[in-house]
Amino acid sequence: MKAAIYVRVSTADQHVESQLYDLRELAAKRGFEVVKEYCDCGVSGRRARRPGLDSLIADARQKKFSVVLVAAFDRVARSVKHFLQIMDEFESLGVVFISRRENVDTSGAMGRLFVTLIGSIAELESDLISERVRAGMRRAKIDGVRMGRTPMNLDRAAVVRDRLSGMTLTTVAKKWGISRSLVCKLVKRSRAGDEGSALPPCSVVDSVHVMQSSSAEARW
Repeated sequence: MKAAIYVRVSTADQHVESQLYDLRELAAKRGFEVVKEYCDCGVSGRRARRPGLDSLIADARQKKFSVVLVAAFDRVARSVKHFLQIMDEFESLGVVFISRRENVDTSGAMGRLFVTLIGSIAELESDLISERVRAGMRRAKIDGVRMGRTPMNLDRAAVVRDRLSGMTLTTVAKKWGISRSLVCKLVKRSRAGDEGSALPPCSVVDSVHVMQSSSAEARW
C-alpha cells in the first residue's frame, strides 16, 4: 500500500526529524511504501489552512496514496471540529488514517469507533453549551430581565431642530448621548421629507468626527 507521512512543528526552531524517523519506521514495519512526506514547519495546528496539509489533501483526492501516517492527532489539528472534517474527507476518499501515539488505525473497526466517539463527544459538548445558553435566557426572562437591545427613547424631531439651528454635530451628539453619524442620519431623513430645510455645512472638524464615528460603527 502506498502511504504518505504528515509531520508538523509549531515553531521554526523545532525539528521534524524525530517524527519522520518514527513514522518511517512504522511504515516499514507495516509494509507501506512511502511515496511522499508532507511537512509544515513553524505553523500552528489551530490554522485550518497549511501548505503541507493542503498539499496532502489535494494529493489524497488524486488517489496518490491510500494511507496517511501521523505522529499524533494534534499534529493534524488542534480543534476537534477541524480534525473530524479531515477524517470525513479521508473516509470519503477511502484513505486510511494511522496515528502512532494514539495507536489508532481507521482501517479497523476499533479505530473507526474511536474517531466516531470523538465526534460524538464534541457534538454532545456543543449541545450542552447551547442548552445552557437557552436555559439562562429563559431564567432571565422569568426574572424580568429584558433580552435584546434596549429601545432608544429619543426625541428625534428635537435632535433635528438642534442641528438645523446651527449646533455642531459634536455638540448635538453630546447633548443627546448619541453618535454623530446617527445625528446625520436623522437630519437626512428629515430633509428627505422636507426639501426646504437648510442644513448648515459641516466644519472640517465635524467631517472628521463623522468619518471616525462611521469607522467605529463599521467595526462594531
